Amino acid sequence: MQDTYIFREIPSQRPNTPMLDRIDIPAQLRELPPEDLPQLARELRSFLLWSVGQTGGHFGAGLGVLELTVALHYVFNTPIDRLVWDVGHQAYPHKILTGRREQMASIRRKDGLAGFPKRAESEYDTFGVGHSSTSISAALGMAIAARMQNTGRKSIAVIGDGAMTAGMAFEALNHGGHLHADMLVILNDNDMSISRNVGGLSNYFAKLLASRTYNQVRDSSKKVLKGTPHLMALAKKTEEHFKGMIAPGTLFEELGFNYIGPIDGHDLPLLVETLENIRELDGPQFLHVVTTKGKGFAPAEADPIGYHAINKIEPVPPSRPEPVMAKPARPKYANVFGQWLCDAAEQDERVVGITPAMCEGSDLLAFSERFPDRYFDVAIAEQHAVTLAAGMACDGAKPVVAIYSTFLQRGYDQLIHDVAIQDLDVLFAIDRAGLVGEDGPTHAGAFDISYLRCIPKMVVMTPSDENETRQLLHTGLQFNGPAAVRYPRGTGPGTEIQQTMTALPIGKGRLIRTGARVAILNFGTLLDSALKAAEALDATVADMRFVKPLDESLILELAEQHDLLVTLEENVIAGGAGSAVTECLNAREVTLPVLQLGLPDRFVDHGKHEELLKECSLDPEGIRSAIACRLERLGNAALSAVK
Repeated sequence: MQDTYIFREIPSQRPNTPMLDRIDIPAQLRELPPEDLPQLARELRSFLLWSVGQTGGHFGAGLGVLELTVALHYVFNTPIDRLVWDVGHQAYPHKILTGRREQMASIRRKDGLAGFPKRAESEYDTFGVGHSSTSISAALGMAIAARMQNTGRKSIAVIGDGAMTAGMAFEALNHGGHLHADMLVILNDNDMSISRNVGGLSNYFAKLLASRTYNQVRDSSKKVLKGTPHLMALAKKTEEHFKGMIAPGTLFEELGFNYIGPIDGHDLPLLVETLENIRELDGPQFLHVVTTKGKGFAPAEADPIGYHAINKIEPVPPSRPEPVMAKPARPKYANVFGQWLCDAAEQDERVVGITPAMCEGSDLLAFSERFPDRYFDVAIAEQHAVTLAAGMACDGAKPVVAIYSTFLQRGYDQLIHDVAIQDLDVLFAIDRAGLVGEDGPTHAGAFDISYLRCIPKMVVMTPSDENETRQLLHTGLQFNGPAAVRYPRGTGPGTEIQQTMTALPIGKGRLIRTGARVAILNFGTLLDSALKAAEALDATVADMRFVKPLDESLILELAEQHDLLVTLEENVIAGGAGSAVTECLNAREVTLPVLQLGLPDRFVDHGKHEELLKECSLDPEGIRSAIACRLERLGNAALSAVK
């Protein structure tokens, strides 16, 4: 493996990068002589470390594909040739080399660069991503379009070994091989999960398999032997046997791709030579590169999970004359879930935990260690996770599926067809509900109330704080049927968590504050903002707890006592909890104004969570102002009616 300069700490000052500073677009990169590329890679790695240290964000994956990024933009004529990244965590070096170097200070900040490829941001971002395993399908679509238009441009998909666990990736590979599409799929294997076959011999054979000479000989042999079927079959078997001995590519060959690799993904000269050979080949090509996540930064190489992303590196404060006691950290909602699941499993041996590759994010590490036989990480396979849970529930298990709201969208058909129709006892712990801040619209849980409440037999719960989350998770587990508890990213208001677990009455809310004229019906973790707005307006506040079934008796009681009902949710207004309340009133022929407050009918861009709530008028002042405006209009309408 090529020696790469190892950084042991993140630079505190902007590094000196004279060669990188001359690269504003990849066309300038392609003017460099090949011998300058390793120096450019060193400068790029140094700049990436420094810039992420200033802003925070993903960088372990980017460090791992840094040499590959340089080689791809050097060999291929981007943006005419289409480069598609999967997931997008690894795209920071790509952004730096494609005209956004000086904008990196704004990444993941409001009105700044997105943390993922985004078509509206740059012509070099050919496909917007956020979810996994979409790159091969997208690149195949681009290859088909290039064939239809006879442009000759190339399509390249870069996908990680983790993303290759999703069925969608293999669906696209199967189709691409069938169409004999002119495309290149690069498997970035940073966990050596497919093969550890890296070294001089495999590098040599990879170069051979990618060479024009080898492929010309193969094609010529096919033409010569075409008239003698027996010899043709023998030659084909010999070739497959030869390639099978030196490369683990049988599966990809069977899908119709010419497999090349594995090769060292940090050896720039080898990458450039191999990609130049592949560029001249027709048809579907599959290049397997082995990389190290966090390459070049010693702490990230040692702990690739912990350094997948980092927070902004703050300056060390001057020493204080007296020590200051740090406030104890409040648990995140994911921590509340992780502790609850361990407690539930301790009490009930039927409880199992399922996650689609979100062990750390969903705080399942402790559960996986304490109950290894009841922990199932199905990799990036959300559809399988849901139906796996359904199968377990059929035979008496109590499956809990820990899944992000935005990822459950991928398993929606299974949720309806395999769980709800059969009325199976599956609990969905839906993390990242609502806006998620810097990760932006691809990761925001903006739709789950809308897409869940329309499903018959579903129980949908919206806890307002940490303790409510724990108690409603227990409630959902005790319920015999499909149920879901949604909770946001980050920490809550700091409510004391009761260690005892109490099943709450299904479909019953609670009255928090009594006021006049206005009743705010809160669904979820905006309760604190609702109470602050209510104080200014002397309004009633009810914590509804359940979207489905609704506490209809409480709604009707509040409707009778107030002039205006206000629904509040961190979900899109269309089809959300507010819509459920209006449907309830219509069914009972109750005529009363309802102000529905929630996320707007657009995709909310990235930024800090509090900034986005303010933008959507879901902060205390925004809520108060919206209610005051509606009351003013109601007053004017009443005056007009009198006149």
